[in-house]
Amino acid sequence: MINRRSAMFGLAAVLAPQGAFAAKVQKKFVLDAKYQPQTVDFPNSYSVGTVVVDPGNRYLYLVETGTSARRYGVGVGKAGLAWSGTAQVARKAKWPSWMPTANMIKRDPAKYGKYANGVEGGPSNPLGARALYLYRNGRDTYYRIHGTTEPWTIGQAVSNGCIRMLNDHVTDLYDRVPIGTTVVVL
Repeated sequence: MINRRSAMFGLAAVLAPQGAFAAKVQKKFVLDAKYQPQTVDFPNSYSVGTVVVDPGNRYLYLVETGTSARRYGVGVGKAGLAWSGTAQVARKAKWPSWMPTANMIKRDPAKYGKYANGVEGGPSNPLGARALYLYRNGRDTYYRIHGTTEPWTIGQAVSNGCIRMLNDHVTDLYDRVPIGTTVVVL
């Protein structure tokens, strides 16, 4: 026989999991419109197809003409970890594996030591959906243009030196940029 007390406990049991689930729903990340890919005026003297990274303003430009470029928002290296210069894309990878460098482990062993043997590629990998590997004079610089699992870091100086992009944006760039592309980091 169902009485009032049994009905109340039953109703509470049904509603409790929904309330707990609702508490776990996170607000969806929304990227500032200025960091969305867009064609912009970009007077320059670079060859068409060159990638130019402006860490100070948190943009990456893919030169389309002498006066325009496709612009993407990026996250860049935090103070003291940024890299600058000219390199070439010598390798590209879809859903790349990742291993922290010895310097990363030395700087923050609690954070990076557990990944010393690497992380398989996939949606939870720090390099995200795609990676462009930057080489100078045939040698790996250990700097990458890559996706991220932390989209809220676009527009900030927070990485260990690499240039990070939203996964959709780095996938778009990956499809537009061939091996051998020149990359200039200002």
